[in-house]
Amino acid sequence: MFARGESQATVARTLGATRAAAHRWYHAWQDKGRTALKAAGRAGRKPRLEAPQLARVEAALLKGPGAHGFATELWTLPRVATLIERLTRVRYHPGHVWYILRRLGWSLQRPTRQARERDEAAIAEWKRRRWPQVKKTPGGGGPGSSSKTKAASRTGRSSAAPGPRAATRRS
Repeated sequence: MFARGESQATVARTLGATRAAAHRWYHAWQDKGRTALKAAGRAGRKPRLEAPQLARVEAALLKGPGAHGFATELWTLPRVATLIERLTRVRYHPGHVWYILRRLGWSLQRPTRQARERDEAAIAEWKRRRWPQVKKTPGGGGPGSSSKTKAASRTGRSSAAPGPRAATRRS
């Protein structure tokens, strides 16, 4: 764009950059030509696992933990780290394994916890028979308050009802 005679402001606006960045680019282009404007490359360390290795890890994950000798059907980060080391001979800290799983498109899934003694039939029966008796329903105990934060009066009278101290109009 600079070679075509575009201004720094036009370059900044076109590329969605600041004018200061366009100014730096312009001077870099003037000093060293087009090669000065090339990207620096990826930031940070290159991944230790190549794409084919990641594909092997994902295929192994899909088979499940039981297929790899683990006692339960639950993938944990230490188990995945062990699996990666077995398949690729690359060791990862279990805390870092999560980044690899996210890169593969996996998400955190925690199993719901239920008691082993849970009896679904007994629960259903309790809900059918006992729950209606103990359930507190609005208006079930008499008149209540329309305010969500004020408890109903125990006397049963509303606050607007005339009583011994009711205001009377003076003439």
